[in-house]
Amino acid sequence: MIERVCVVGAGVIGSLYAGHLARVADVTCLVRREEHARALNEHGLRVSGRHHFVGRLTAATTPDGLPEPDLVLHCTKTTALEPAAAALAGRFPGATVMTTQNGLGAEEIVRTHGEWPIVSAVTFMSGTKRSDTEVDYVLDTPTWLGPYEDTPFETVDEVAHLLADAGLKSQALPDVRPAQWSKLIFNATVNGVAALTGLPHDFHFSDQEHFGELVHTLMDEGKRVAAAADVDLHDDPWEMNVLATKRGSAHYPSMLEDVEAGRPTEIELINGALVREAERLGVDVPLQAALYALVTGREAAYS
Repeated sequence: MIERVCVVGAGVIGSLYAGHLARVADVTCLVRREEHARALNEHGLRVSGRHHFVGRLTAATTPDGLPEPDLVLHCTKTTALEPAAAALAGRFPGATVMTTQNGLGAEEIVRTHGEWPIVSAVTFMSGTKRSDTEVDYVLDTPTWLGPYEDTPFETVDEVAHLLADAGLKSQALPDVRPAQWSKLIFNATVNGVAALTGLPHDFHFSDQEHFGELVHTLMDEGKRVAAAADVDLHDDPWEMNVLATKRGSAHYPSMLEDVEAGRPTEIELINGALVREAERLGVDVPLQAALYALVTGREAAYS
């Protein structure tokens, strides 16, 4: 049974996982800043919005001295995954590791630093960080989980049940790639367009009178790549886009937040991964390639 969980990264997603899991397991949380760790240790992690409670956990900035976990959740952004995984190299040999990053390639990054069994996960749940010790739970969509390499499906199912016991929606899948690719195509398009236009994800993205046709075409390119990779999508990215724009409040995609703050974006494992897969499979994706190049150029202009 999973009794001890280590959550790496306490942004929105990491905080949602850590706070909920603290209700059913002993949770440790690895964060970057000492003041963040002190605040969590003193006040716990308050979850508001769809659920209301305070999760008690132990936070630290290094894994030194932390108890051996049964499960490690990597919840950093893709830009911080490499150093986060490297910090755990040679540690926690009995743990299962779960990746939650956007895009493609997170599992390969983790694998270079250890032989842990890996569970691949993808989620659309979202929230807002109110402070270091409070996260507002906004969108309660499921976490989809699947085995990576030879991880037994029973392990995936156990993690899914743990998340459900903690109050989060989850679903174990024999193959999580269809869900990963659905989100990849959605993210590559919506994040990239938002980063370039400065628009949040709102009605413009599905309205044919604005640039909904462009969004549709970008997603069609991504769907052709998925088909060439023999991936039968879990959800249609265009339908996901339309549904999201009808929820009534515009969502700020993470790449838009990043470019406005002058931070590195997750372009490489999202748009970059999609374009590289297209090249490998011989699929022509001129609009997605242009989007990738333009967002990369936007980052280069920070200085």
